[in-house]
Amino acid sequence: MTTTTARTTTQEELFRFLEDRFACAQTCTECARACALRASLVDPGGPEDQEAVRRKGIMCAEVCDATCRVLSEQGSQDETALRVQVEWCRAVCLESAHVFDDHPGAEDTAKACRECAQACTDFMTTLA
Repeated sequence: MTTTTARTTTQEELFRFLEDRFACAQTCTECARACALRASLVDPGGPEDQEAVRRKGIMCAEVCDATCRVLSEQGSQDETALRVQVEWCRAVCLESAHVFDDHPGAEDTAKACRECAQACTDFMTTLA
C-alpha cells in the first residue's frame, strides 16, 4: 500500500513538472514575441533611453526563445543546467519589465515579461 501511494505521488509530481514546464515554455514564447515586437517598434538611431529599450527587448526575446527551446527538448536533461537557464530567463524578464515600465506604450510588453518571470518561478518549484 505504501508503494502505491509513493507511485501515485511520483506520477502527480511528474504531471505537475510537465504541466509547469509546458506553461513556462508557452509563456516564454509569448514573451519573446512581445519583446521582439517592442524592439522592432523602436528606432535603432533614437535617443539613448529608446536604444536601451530596443536592446533589452532583443535580449529578452533571445533568452526567452532559448529557454523555450531547452524546455521543449525531449530526453534526459541535467536538472542543474535546466535550473540555470530558467533562472536566467526569469532574471532577464524582470529586468526587461522594469525597463519597459519606464517606456510609454510598453505596458503590455512589461506585463508579458512579468508573466514569464512568474511562470519561470512556478516551474522552478517543481525542480526542488
